[in-house]
Formats: sequence, C-alpha cells, structure tokens
Amino acid sequence: MTTSFPRRTLGQGLTVSAIGLGCMGMSDFYGPSEEAANLAVLNHALDIGINFLDTADMYGVGENEKLLSKVLKTRRDEVVLATKFGNVRAPDGRMLRVDGSPAYVAEACDASLKRLGVDTIDLYYQHRVDPTVPIEDTVGAMARLVEAGKVRHLGLSEASAATIRRAQAVHPITALQSEYSLWTRDVEAEILPTCRELGIGFVPYSPLGRGFLTGALPSAQDLAANDTRRNHPRFQDANAERNQALVDAVRELAAARGCTPAQLALAWLLAQGEDIVPIPGTRKIERLDENAQAVYITLDVNEIARIDAVLDAHPVAGTRYPADGMTKVNL
Repeated sequence: MTTSFPRRTLGQGLTVSAIGLGCMGMSDFYGPSEEAANLAVLNHALDIGINFLDTADMYGVGENEKLLSKVLKTRRDEVVLATKFGNVRAPDGRMLRVDGSPAYVAEACDASLKRLGVDTIDLYYQHRVDPTVPIEDTVGAMARLVEAGKVRHLGLSEASAATIRRAQAVHPITALQSEYSLWTRDVEAEILPTCRELGIGFVPYSPLGRGFLTGALPSAQDLAANDTRRNHPRFQDANAERNQALVDAVRELAAARGCTPAQLALAWLLAQGEDIVPIPGTRKIERLDENAQAVYITLDVNEIARIDAVLDAHPVAGTRYPADGMTKVNL
C-alpha cells in the first residue's frame, strides 16, 4: 500500500483518502458483476492508497459486506471501513422497511460485524432516517455501540439539517453521506452549511450521477435488465435527452482542462471544501485509476465559475430517485 495518496479529515478527526470507493455496484443495482474483478478493484484501491471503503448491509442483501470480508481478512489495518444499517430487505431483495429502532440498531451491527469478519466498524451510518423513531433514540443506540467498542464513529445518510442537529446533541456525528454532484446540489442550501457549523464531514455518494455524468453510459434501454437506473427519472426518455446536453457541456469543459468528464466532476466536488470526500463506485481498475487522478486537479476560481455557468444553463430534468425513493431522502 502507498501512503502518498492525499488525505482529508472528516468530523471527529477521522482521516481518510481524499476519494473513497463506493462498493454498492459490485453486488447490486447495476447489473451482474464478477467477484474476481471486484476483488481486484478493491485490492488495487488499497495498493494506490484509497483506503476509505463504503458498503452497507442492504447491498446484495449482505453479499457486499461478505465480499469486502475477503479483502479485510488480510488487509484490515489498511482500511477505513464504513457500512450502514436501516434499509431492511427480504432475502429476495424486496425492500421491506426503514428501521431505526434501538433493538434493530444493535441487531444490524452484530450481523454486519459477522459478515465483514471484523471486530469494529470505523464509521457506522444510519442509511435512511426512520420517521417513526425519534432520531435521539436511534443515535442513542448507535452511541452504545461506540461505548461497546463495536463502532468508532457515527454517521447519518440523507438526513435533514434539523435531524442532524438533533442527532449531534446526542452523540458527535462524524460524517453525513448524501447525494451531491454536478446534477444534485440541493444540500448546498441548508444541509452542507449545517454540517460545517457542527464540524461534520460530508461524503457525497453518486458523485458521477450514477455514471451519467461520465458520458460513457448507454441509454437506459441498453442497461442490464436488472439495472435499477432504468427506473430513475433522469435516465428516461425526454429527461435523458435534456440531461445529455449537460453532459455534453461538461465534456467540453473537461476537454479544455485536459481531463475526463468524470475527473472534472470529482475535481469540482473536491473544490467545494476540504471536508468533502466523494465515494465514486466502479468495477474496473482503469476507471478507479481515472477517478483517483481527480485529486491532483486543482480548479481555479475562473474554472469553477465556468462550471457553475454551465450548470445554470442546463437545469437537470427529472428527480434523482423514483417517487418512493424521494420520500426517504432529506428527512
């Protein structure tokens, strides 16, 4: 492993690689994948110094955590390990509920520890806020995991500013993981400023717009039959056509900068503040290397202004999730 890859610090002094690796797509949602290829990507990430690995108990209904366990078995000390609980799925993958009850918090953590084959989780997120359980009760149960030595740091995902404040009053929150990218910027109004006020790091997921912003995705109709992006409004029909104009404009900016659209999108996020640590996902070593190079691209104020002008000129068409998914974000 190299230690020269740039680092950033989230809340509570948790230091991680400036770009992490989102592991979801290795086991779920984006069509079939091969375990050997996924393990090669995971090991390569550690080899080049990307040490912040992000998973969740719902990815592959536990299979993603089991995948990571095969790397953690020999390289645990090299990894800052993040996983999540709260989205409960049936064995066949059906979504059942969001559960933030204290009993489930303890049960889910023990199950994740077993699948991962570790004694401690470095960063444990509530994946979605359970509107039926006071956040104080959920975070109180998470805090007891810290006291027990099962978890080192606590995080939230897709929480509103008000929820973040209430959670922080119970136990220090290290990071908020929510969607943030060139085409999803709603956190900028209130949520990101709240995190900064409270000293909470921000971890953008889907920083490449689920691949759309790379300009390399086929149309939704050409994606695998079980690829959930087929159901995402931004990938469909007229919305996709309108959003392609944004991608084309980003591609022009990237060409002028001498980088790829993915690198420009990640460099833009990194430029939003030293407390930002995006976690793009990939199943290919060449894409991992491409994404990693974004940490070495420094955008000046004029370049940021040009990107902002492009975003203003190309408003995004469609919501970031289907209707049901949108009811579970920013709660």
